[in-house]
Parts: sequence; structure tokens; C-alpha cells
Amino acid sequence: MASAGASEAVVDGTQAHLSSFVRHRIFVYLGILIVLLAFGAPSGGLIDIPISFLLKNKLHLQAHEVAGFRLLAAVPLYLSFVFGFARDLWSPFRMGDRGLMVLFGSLSAALYVVFAFVPISYPTLLVALVMLTVSFLFVSSAQNGLTALIGQQHAMTGQVSAIWNIFLSIPTVGALLAGGMLSGLLEHEGADRAVRILFLVGAAIMGTVALYSVWKPKEVFDHVRIELAPGQSASESLRTLARHWPIYPALLIWSLWDFAPGSTTPLQYHLQNTLHATDAQWGQWNAIFAGSFIPAFMVYGFLCKRFALRPILIWGTVIAIPQMVPLLFIHSMTGALIAAVPIGLMGGIATGAYLDLIIRSCPPGLQGTTLMLASSLYFAVTRFGDLLGTHLYDTYGGFSVCVLAITLVYALILPTLLLVPKHLTATADQDTA
Repeated sequence: MASAGASEAVVDGTQAHLSSFVRHRIFVYLGILIVLLAFGAPSGGLIDIPISFLLKNKLHLQAHEVAGFRLLAAVPLYLSFVFGFARDLWSPFRMGDRGLMVLFGSLSAALYVVFAFVPISYPTLLVALVMLTVSFLFVSSAQNGLTALIGQQHAMTGQVSAIWNIFLSIPTVGALLAGGMLSGLLEHEGADRAVRILFLVGAAIMGTVALYSVWKPKEVFDHVRIELAPGQSASESLRTLARHWPIYPALLIWSLWDFAPGSTTPLQYHLQNTLHATDAQWGQWNAIFAGSFIPAFMVYGFLCKRFALRPILIWGTVIAIPQMVPLLFIHSMTGALIAAVPIGLMGGIATGAYLDLIIRSCPPGLQGTTLMLASSLYFAVTRFGDLLGTHLYDTYGGFSVCVLAITLVYALILPTLLLVPKHLTATADQDTA
């Protein structure tokens, strides 16, 4: 079968030189798409945060029941790579990634509308979120694959990584704030009406995604070329992926970075129980932390055009290793909110470099599979990292042991960098020598 981008592709295997104007048009197109998907995701902050409050305040679930609900609803996320593989081998309407986004963007919008008018209960809400997540992951895999493909083929993986992270961080911060505000507004509504309002917002966003995907700007799609050989079977593609060594160290580094034992639940308990943070302050801490990555991503976008990836990987990791250490010296919530800024800044260069490395590591034609495999690993390792961190926090009675564990895990990234093929990191963006 042909790759998802086949019908949009230019068969010429040479790399097209892009003007600054064309690159900027590509970045704007991708940026708008990333922002829309971040807001429309059923597992994202704009939808996810109000859902968590609905479970607690409207359906009156206990904490362990909410945790169980979220575990079940997230099952499709652990299988994200399956949707990426489908993206690489399937081209709906012969429109490639645009076809997937039109088809499943429309389906996601329709599902949001249908479930907006279904009486709310634990089972119906669970079914709704699982079905919405499945549909959404097809759209997400198309965006992931298209973004990585463009970055690879135009030798601007670093700039794509920077733009991707920046545009993803903006709605993340917005969702943390708007999701909480939306939860407050829905608090005065009945459960059915609250879900109806929330899901109709999701429907409007995903409908916009489907309409946006109909547009085919030539600056984005005219230079995309076929990479999978026509007729290549699924089994052949899987063998190609399994034999492609560069993805292994890249995904291992990504997993170590995301594992971070104690950076979620134990951190929340530390801030709220030890530093007496309110729920609002916990949300503010996360928003400040996420927002503080953005300046570092901008710096990465500058550095990736002037330096080879290898030294940026090394120094970005060195800066990131002690990322959580400042929390050991904080004794008030005001101090914690201030510390969220340098903590976020310390992780930005590393995050940009690791995503850059993953994009460079993708085997030809399997960008969707690789990026969605990274997504699967993210959801899996963050959950297990949280479980380990919670165990350490409960066993040793404090957050200090979590900081130590996170620092040690991050330090393991440095020797893992030795496994990365040198040719993969020897160049800067748009330097293919």
C-alpha cells in the first residue's frame, strides 16, 4: 500500500529548497492545526479537566473510582501506535493526511453531538470518551505523521520540533486555565446539561478541524513526496520498523524523560499538604510550569539552525537533569509558583531536542507509526512513573526521595545518548552535508 501522504506527494526524491516565506506558511498551517487538536482532544485539558470535576461533583465518585474511570478511558491512548500505523498505510479519499483529518474530524464532531444528548451516567460517559478517543487518535496520527514528514523531508526537524512544542504549550496553558473556568461554569448546571455544553464545545472544535483539513495550501503539500513503496504490505512495514535501529535509543530517551517518578500525584500532594496550596494554586503551578517551556522552545528554534543536534542534546540534558531540585529549597506556595518558572525553562531545550531526535529517527514512510509509538510510551511510562513516585512518597514520607529518583532517571539519559547513531545528530537544520 502507499503511504498516507501518497496522493498528495511529489514523487521526485530530491529535497526541495524552501524560501523563508514558504517555511513560515508551513509553520502557521501546522501551528493552527496543533492548537485546534490540543483543544479538541477528549483527553486534553479543555475537556478532561471539566470531566474530572463532573465525575467527582456530579456523579459523586470517590477518588479511587475516578482513577479507575480514567484508567479505562485511557486504554486507546496506550495503543496510539496502532492508529499511527493505520495512518502510514491508509489514504481515505486519496487525500492522505487531509483525508484522515476530514473523515475522523467529522466523525469526532458527530460523536460529540450524539453523546451531548445521551443521558449522563458512568457507563455512557465511559463509552463516549473511549469512542471519542479512538476517533480522535486517527486525526492526531495524521497531524503527527504530516508534521514529522515535513520536518524530515525539508531538513528542518529542529524548527518543526520548536514550533510543535510552542503551539502545543499555548493551548496546554490555556486549557489548564479555561478548563478550570469551564468547570466552574458547569458547576451550576445539571449533569446532563453540563455534559451537553462541554461536548458541543468539543463538536465545534472538531468540526473546525474537519473544515480546516479540506484546505490544501500548496506551500505545505506540493513538496511532500512518497516514501513507502507502492504495494508494501503491513508485515513488510512492521519489519522495516523493527529493523530500524535509530528509533530504539530515541524512544528510550523519550521514555526516561517522561517517566519522572513523582512529578504528578506526589508533587500535587507535596504542594497541597506540605505547602498548603489550594486547588487553584495547583492549577496555577501547572500553567506556569507549562508556559515556562515556551521561551526555551524559542531558544531551541534558534539553536537548531546554528548547531548540530548532538551538542544540543548533551547540554540540554545536562541542564535538565537537576530540573526538580529547586523544589527541595522551597518552603512556601509563593516560592513554588516562582520556582515553576526556572523549572520549566530547564526542561525546554531537552524536550525540543528529544522530539527533534525522534523525528530524525523515523524510518521513511512510517512517521505516523513512530510518533504515535512515542505517544503510547508517553502515556504508559508517565502512569507507571506516577505509581512508582507515589509508592516512594508514601514509603519514605516526603517529596525529597521523588526529586532524587527523578534526577537519577534523567541522569541515565546521558549514557543513553551514546547509543544514538552519530550521523543522525551530526548536522544542524537545513544542513545535510
